[in-house]
Amino acid sequence: MPKKGPRAEAERWFRQAEQDLKDAEYLEAGERFHLACFMSQQAAEKAIKAFLYAHGAEFVWGHSVAELCEDAKDFDPSFAEVVSLGGALDKYYVPTRYPNGLPGGIPAEAYTGDDARMAISLARQVLEFVARKLRSGKT
Repeated sequence: MPKKGPRAEAERWFRQAEQDLKDAEYLEAGERFHLACFMSQQAAEKAIKAFLYAHGAEFVWGHSVAELCEDAKDFDPSFAEVVSLGGALDKYYVPTRYPNGLPGGIPAEAYTGDDARMAISLARQVLEFVARKLRSGKT
């Protein structure tokens, strides 16, 4: 299998980020609010990873959107603008899926439509930010 270049790998990751955001919207409409929140976090995570791959990063590890934004700042300091969005989305990584991530109850009962809409909005902002960076051609 031929090795793909950084731009091609970034494109793959960003396309999946866009699909994850669509899936989050679908889940929100179906009142699967905990999963909509999780998929929103996933969309943002993959978008930031797309940016890192576009810049030639070979080993992109971790699931924290905020920490990935910190890594992205090494290539583009303006990623400081989205670190706080990442931090808010990181709250949806574990507790949306595991009962022991919450003090009581289960994730399917803990999240609301407002939570899902907020998570989707945050993820959309991250994807739009990354899309502008990828389109700028400064990779």
